[in-house]
Amino acid sequence: MKIKGIQGVSTVDYPGKIVTTLFIGGCNFRCPFCQNRDLVLNYEKMPTIPDEEVIDKLSRRKGFIDGVCITGGEPTIEENLTSFCRRLKILGLLVKVDTNGYIPQKIEELIDKSAVDYIALDIKSSPGRYSPASGIQVDLRRIEKSVEILMNSGMEYEFRTTCVPGFVEENDLKRIGKLIKRGRLYVLQQFRPGTTLDPSLSRLKPYPTERLKSFVEIMKPYVGRVEVRGI
Repeated sequence: MKIKGIQGVSTVDYPGKIVTTLFIGGCNFRCPFCQNRDLVLNYEKMPTIPDEEVIDKLSRRKGFIDGVCITGGEPTIEENLTSFCRRLKILGLLVKVDTNGYIPQKIEELIDKSAVDYIALDIKSSPGRYSPASGIQVDLRRIEKSVEILMNSGMEYEFRTTCVPGFVEENDLKRIGKLIKRGRLYVLQQFRPGTTLDPSLSRLKPYPTERLKSFVEIMKPYVGRVEVRGI
């Protein structure tokens, strides 16, 4: 596993749980508004924390944390992700994986092997804007397959979108709603400018809070529950 960073305690990365967050280097997307620039572009220059060292640290944290969130970068590009997650489960920890959903077979494997308790799938934008928002030429069928897998899994999951002005607008949300219709939870995340992959977005002004709250009303007819985070 290309584990490049550890956040010892997080109360925001797994709903209702206290977790340690692991950051994986490398990604198959190039989202221009991504804030983890080094994890995507420069991860090979970053030291890798050995799996055994991570497992040892987590085993000593049992009782202080409920579980682990694995994020990135993109965790599902890791060949050994499922076996690593199973080791965490053996420790008695809950496991959450954040993913862009572009490798549906890996999501299916995680679920079939009972290696994960919660999956957060990022929906980058509406189908017509997916390629610009992800920074690559996207085969949308792969995203649709991941959505279908989660909705039929019976496990805890969420769909979420970072609301970046120019990439996600009202009409995009309606199209996203059709893509994830009848999903259990949809999260609207506030965009935070910073060290974005595309430097021109580093000073982009986020949507006002009231605008984000209006997005909730747009999405309510499509999914079971809608939340806003980061405001």
